[in-house]
Amino acid sequence: MIEQLNSFPDNVLAFVCKGHVTKGDYDAVVVPAVMNLLKRQDKIRLYYETAADFAGYDPGAIWEDFKVGMEHLTRWERVAVVTDVEWIKQTMRFFSFLMPGAMRLFPTSEAAQARAWIIAAS
Repeated sequence: MIEQLNSFPDNVLAFVCKGHVTKGDYDAVVVPAVMNLLKRQDKIRLYYETAADFAGYDPGAIWEDFKVGMEHLTRWERVAVVTDVEWIKQTMRFFSFLMPGAMRLFPTSEAAQARAWIIAAS
């Protein structure tokens, strides 16, 4: 499941992934939020966290995540990924060269620092 977090500035989308994440979660939560914010902002920031009970993604969810990111590649100003899941960290490192904006990985113990970084002035 993906839950949108609402305690962020207007230019920041924030999500936490809990349990098992499906393509339906992306279709119901992430995609509409991204599309709505892109109508109001030229550049957006993303805060993306995996909760302690995160159990993985369906293949369709992984594809949807990649697709949403690539379709709007030039509109991502900053991305903060908060996780202790090793394969997610490795994937983000591998694809970071594609990101025109800033991207940082944070361990879950540094979630507060990640939140501060994602909202900080450039």
